[in-house]
Amino acid sequence: MKKMFLAAVALLAVVCVSHAQDKKELKDYYEKNAVLNFNDGNNAAGEIEQPKKFDPNFHIYLCLGQSNMEGNARIEPQDREGLSPRFKMMAAVDFQNTGREMGKWYVAVPPLCRENTGLTPADYFGRTMVENTPEDVTIGVINVSIGGCSIDLFDEEKAPAYIASSANWLQNFCKAYDNNPFRRLVDMAKKAQEAGVIKGILLHQGCTNNGQRDWPERVKNVYERLLAELNLEAEECPLLVGELVSQQDNGTCSLHNSVIATMPLVIPTAYVVPSLGCQGNFDKLHFTADGYRELGRRYAKVMLKAEKVSEAMNGKKKAKKNKKK
Repeated sequence: MKKMFLAAVALLAVVCVSHAQDKKELKDYYEKNAVLNFNDGNNAAGEIEQPKKFDPNFHIYLCLGQSNMEGNARIEPQDREGLSPRFKMMAAVDFQNTGREMGKWYVAVPPLCRENTGLTPADYFGRTMVENTPEDVTIGVINVSIGGCSIDLFDEEKAPAYIASSANWLQNFCKAYDNNPFRRLVDMAKKAQEAGVIKGILLHQGCTNNGQRDWPERVKNVYERLLAELNLEAEECPLLVGELVSQQDNGTCSLHNSVIATMPLVIPTAYVVPSLGCQGNFDKLHFTADGYRELGRRYAKVMLKAEKVSEAMNGKKKAKKNKKK
């Protein structure tokens, strides 16, 4: 009997230790891999000295949406390796396990959205932007995304009623943003403007609004509100909208890609990021890690193209002003 009791105690101890190890897995990773994630084991993951002055070469991009922008694929070792210190993220919430604080900049070690979220297109968007911009340019992202949400969650007038009628799990996600994700994004963006220039907005959302023909107008409302709040001109801050898992990959919500295709007609400064060839996950809603990596690279390629268009448009505006003088 005594032996059975001791065996049971030992088994319980093993289970408890195993559970504790699971909870500490992410924190331990950061502490043990100082070189990979710019962390010395004592500071928050990716902790850096905070910007002390405005830098016009600090290019910042706002990211919003639902689960695909939030990050749904498991983060793999390669995603935490080879990160440039020129690629940064601002935490939009506190990261309890890894010590990140809301409103502070860090080297963009994933996860970028919240603790326990996965790989997102923003990860490889930032990496690719760094690879294709001069060395004196720094890239920053701010990601406010909530899995399963409608575009209405980012409409301040509609959000309270939408949250109240939502499932408990979505309400719990919203609490991290004080039940107002749009306002949190604006607040973080305003703080970011003290350090750099907001150059664009990345959206990946639509599964919850699959096929709804008024979706582009609702997106337009969110986009224009962001521009107004942040005192930005549309020509200098394009909106990039990523397609959902494609029909060829048997995407459950691929119908919405026909709606996304109309975005440039509704918003002249909107660009569509194609998803064809970005591998979809087994659930037919999300992308695999490889899919997110490729989609992120495509966001960057489209953004680089959009920025050239913006530069050309600004050049024409300046030329017209000079002629009037």
